[in-house]
Amino acid sequence: MAMTAVARETVFALRRQIAKIEGTLPERLAAPAAAPLDADVGTDITIVRRGIAAALPDAFLPIGVERLDAALSGGLPKAALSEIHGTETRDAGAVAGFALSLISLILKQTPGLPVLWIGTSEIFREAGFPYARGLHAAFGIEPEQLLFSEAPKLVDALWVAEEAARMTALAAVILEIRGNPQRLDLTATRRLHARAQAGGRPVFLLRQAAEPEPTAAPVRLIVASAPAVPRDTIAGPLAGSIGRPAFTLTIGKSRTALPGQFTLEWNPDERAFDERAGDERRGEGRRKERAKNPVSVVSLSGGGKDPAAAAGAVLAFPAVGSPILPTARDQPSRPQRAAHLSPRRAG
Repeated sequence: MAMTAVARETVFALRRQIAKIEGTLPERLAAPAAAPLDADVGTDITIVRRGIAAALPDAFLPIGVERLDAALSGGLPKAALSEIHGTETRDAGAVAGFALSLISLILKQTPGLPVLWIGTSEIFREAGFPYARGLHAAFGIEPEQLLFSEAPKLVDALWVAEEAARMTALAAVILEIRGNPQRLDLTATRRLHARAQAGGRPVFLLRQAAEPEPTAAPVRLIVASAPAVPRDTIAGPLAGSIGRPAFTLTIGKSRTALPGQFTLEWNPDERAFDERAGDERRGEGRRKERAKNPVSVVSLSGGGKDPAAAAGAVLAFPAVGSPILPTARDQPSRPQRAAHLSPRRAG
């Protein structure tokens, strides 16, 4: 149905008011010039998020999980401020691990660029720093690609984050804050969101042990660690083993999605997320995989000979009376024993 000129002006006025509240740039509210508002616009040209902003298809970072990306209308916005919350202090590792997983996905698209991690002395003293060797093994991030800026006060950390958000030499900016400080108010997050939009790069606000509060971030994700499942092998789950890192992800705030909860597993080999299915679905998936690949995973020996039978039981220690077990005459005498075996004298 065609819109009248008065109705169109009313819609634009409402959009401008919403833009002032949410900190959206005015140029993102302009209607596409190629077609009128009442015409059908192809999804390959623009993606309209809730009727208030238009963005290009590559404006979102897909997480790689179909249901989650569909709920977020394509993924996390690249040029925006996104919140990642941990409700308790013990969730700091899960929040940081999830943020590093997102950085790994970003560096696939922009390899070679560094990432700046900003935080106060308090948060780095409480949560620590990422392990350098684990960065490459689990996320494919080289240690020299992750830069840290430790600020003595929150006001300094906010200033560094605002200046870094508009630097084209960075792939992303991470700001880690503990609790609900008074300076991190709606105005401060509006400035961060506006700088991220102007610079065209993501700014992730990590909130450790924080309660949800009004901010300008379009998306808020609440992250906690999920129990790891046993490692899945051809023969089934390996008892007593620890599988991939897992996260419980809750959509706490989104302009396009309803609240929902997902359990994600990070695959460090493929550097991608997988959604964890239930036990029944996992078992059904293994049965389908075995039916599709019925042959043995390891081929037989080329010589055609069977491997030699086991020699016998393997013991961690030699049995009593074994020739490799030292006898009493081979033991050192008491004066020859090491000094650290004798009791330490007082004084």
